[in-house]
Parts: sequence; C-alpha cells; structure tokens
Amino acid sequence: MVTSIIWFRRDLRLSDNPALTAAVAAGGPVVPLFILEDATKGDNTCRDYDSGTGTACDWWLHHSLNALEGALSAQGMSLVLRRGDPEQILRQVVEETQAAAIFWNRRYEPGGIEHDRKIKQDLRLQGLTVESFNGSLLAEPWSVKTKADGPFKVFTPFWNALQRNRGQVPVQAAPRIPQHPAVRCFSERLDDWRLLPRNPDWANGFSDVWQPGEAGALDQLVTFLEKSLCHYKEGRDRPDREQVSRLSPHLRWGEISPNQIWQATLMASEKTGKSDGLRAAAWAFLRELGWRDFSYHLLYHWPSLPARNWRPEFDKFSWNQDSRAFQAWSKGNTGYPIVDAGMRQLWVSGWMHNRVRMITASFLIKDLLIDWRQGAAWFAQTLVDADIANNSASWQWVAGSGADASPFFRVFNPITQGAKFDPDGSYVRTWVPELSALPKQWIHKPWEAPAAALEEANVQLGKNYPHPIVDHATARQRALATFEAIRGDQPG
Repeated sequence: MVTSIIWFRRDLRLSDNPALTAAVAAGGPVVPLFILEDATKGDNTCRDYDSGTGTACDWWLHHSLNALEGALSAQGMSLVLRRGDPEQILRQVVEETQAAAIFWNRRYEPGGIEHDRKIKQDLRLQGLTVESFNGSLLAEPWSVKTKADGPFKVFTPFWNALQRNRGQVPVQAAPRIPQHPAVRCFSERLDDWRLLPRNPDWANGFSDVWQPGEAGALDQLVTFLEKSLCHYKEGRDRPDREQVSRLSPHLRWGEISPNQIWQATLMASEKTGKSDGLRAAAWAFLRELGWRDFSYHLLYHWPSLPARNWRPEFDKFSWNQDSRAFQAWSKGNTGYPIVDAGMRQLWVSGWMHNRVRMITASFLIKDLLIDWRQGAAWFAQTLVDADIANNSASWQWVAGSGADASPFFRVFNPITQGAKFDPDGSYVRTWVPELSALPKQWIHKPWEAPAAALEEANVQLGKNYPHPIVDHATARQRALATFEAIRGDQPG
C-alpha cells in the first residue's frame, strides 16, 4: 500500500482537514509532518512565521504543535518535526519512509503560492503524487468573481457572492490514521526550536487566557455559541463584555476550519424555537468570517497589500518619523485611556478586542500620523492571531488606503469612542488600573477631571499616568490637512 505524507502547515487539526482525509483515503500508512521553515531561506512572505523572532504567534505555535502531537499520540502516532527548507526536507522524508504521495492544504500568501507551486512541480517530476486542497477558507480567492470575471474591490458584493460560492460541508476526523512503523525514529524535539520566550518570559500570562489546539478551539466555539452568540450583534463592539468569539487565533493556525464554524453557527441559530434576533446575530458573526475571506481575496489578487498602499495616492502621504510617540503608543502610555487599555491588553494577553483595534490603529495613523505599516508590524509581533491578510487589509482599511476602506477623514475620537463602547469604564479599569478609582464621567478624559477627583482617585497626571501626548482636536485637523495636501496633488 502507498505510504503518504500529510504536510501540516496552518491546519493543525484532525477534523475537517482535506489533506489528511486524502492521505488516509490513499489506504496506506500516513506520515504526519510539520516543517519549521528556515528563517534564512527564501522570501519572508512565503513563511507563516519567522523562527527566533519571539512573536506571540511563536508562543501559540509551540503549544498548538504540542496539542497536535497529543492528538496523534492518542492514535498511536507521532508527529514528525523538522526544521529547514521544505523541499529538501520533503525529499528526505520521502526517501526515509518510501512515501509515494504527499498531501497539503494550500496557503495564499504571494511568496507561499509560488514556493508551493515549485515544490509540487519538482516532486511530481520525481514520480510522486502531490495534491493540495482548500483547508482554511470558505471559498478560494479565484473562485469568487465579479460579473466581469474579475476580483472584487468592495466587501458587500463580495460577501453576497461568497455566500453562493461557499465551500464544502465539514468532514469528521478519520477514526484511525494508519501508522508508518518508522515514524518515531526521526523527529526533532519541539523544545529545541525555542519558540517560547525566555529571559524575560513576556508571555507568562497567555496560558491564563488561551488553550491552543484543536480541543481548545472546539471548546471555545461551543462556549461562544451557547453563551455569547445571542448577544453578538449588539455586543460585539463592547470590549467591557465577553460577547465575541475569541476564535481568531484558532483560525490563524487552522485548529478549526471556517466551514466548521459556519455549520455550527447556523445549526445553533436554526434550532427549533430560536428567535429572529439569534439568526440575525449569527449572520452578523458569519459576516466577519466573510471579511476574513475578503482579506485573503485582496491579498491573492494584490500581493503587495502588506507592503504598499492599495490606493497609490497615499504614497505621497507625509508620515511622521516619531519613535518616541510610537513607543508611547506601543506600550500603552498615550494618555488616552481607551487606547492605553487596548495596547496593554495586547501586551499582556496577545489579543485585543476588535473595536479597540480600530481605535488604537486610528490613533496611531491619524492622531500621531505614523505609517500604518509600523502599526501592522507591531501587531504582527504581538498578536497571537497575527495573520498577514487580515492584518494588512484591516490596517489599510483604517488608514483609508485600502480596498473599500473607511475614508481617511473618519478620525476616531478616543474620548467619545471610549464613552460609547466602555460607558462604565470597566474595560479601562481592568487594563489601566492606575485610573480604576476615577468616576466614570472622567475615566476616558482624566485630564479634565477636577483636582479633587484626581486626588481622591490617587491619579497624578504626569507621574503615575501620562498627560495626553497630543491634543486630539489639533491632531485631527493636522491629519485632515495632510490628507487634503495629497488630494490636491491628484490630477484634475
């Protein structure tokens, strides 16, 4: 019987894994393989992570691989871990196991597509069966097209088309994965990859918040559907409430598929006796899955999305080179409580509520006039759900430089945004404890609080909490004037 290799990448699960299903269907022994791609090889954009950078995603990857090893071990198997150039390693494992077939799920980053195409072509020339599948999107970027047979540039029509072109129904995990007898002999040790931060361990609070792995992903989905879905539509913008799914890092590493989430959400919303409100909440949530697919659609058709403005007129924008302001933003010391709460939540937990992501991004870009690419790079290092497509598309959306973007002149006011979405100040009190005793009328603008209120709350502006690093009203006018300058340069 044919021995097959399943090359795990961003699909670290056993259920609804098309590549694994194909490997098992081949009928022979299966070799599970994960390759940590060498940071010195190839184009950075073709790798899902960069070894040794100490990113939050590295922390998650370590624990996700550990969970996958446990799931395979329960079936009497071992995960083969190798580090280096994928094509070279695949050839080595083929030789060591006498495998005749290799299966993987596709990736859609520009460098990754070309990299995989070359690997597939070279291995097929050696007489191997090599097949790839869609294991991470509702519909692949080339399958959703406009009536003119081109890519979409606006989300709503893309979303409508996506619902007509959505992929397959999820499949269950194989009851038994046939084992290759030599698998245990040639795996590297996960701990030797040193993916976890050391000296200092800045991720020491992550384990209190997250359970990486397929089991953790499925538990999180069930918890969300049972406890929070009914409140999602009206509550998803409230960072002070637990009414979002927190599934994004599990999706990032493919511990759960979007098809699994789609099917489970619809089933939860369509049970007998469920209300129209629940169905509306379910579709509001599924629309966010659609935005994820739209981000990959944009990345596939415009591969320069992570590095270049989608709207070229923004190439003339005069960004500030202000390292001190960037440092204040990244560490949550801007003097604007909702911004600081978000940036501190990010540092402590590796995650930030989506509404606050928009507020903090707007503040960096428009209040501080710092290039969106600097913010995207910081998020790529510190988010456990850092995803090149989502990260790039979302930062460009806030900047106004992307597809179907928020216009640049829409500048989020951090004071009114805080008052609207954290009205009691609970979110700020959690993450900016030095302000925890301030009354709610001052919690989002402590510099306006009477001296007596500050003294009673033990808030000393400029000492234990900073003064605002910019005046928002002045910064807004500066941002609009800078934007008008590039608009004036456009041909009439």
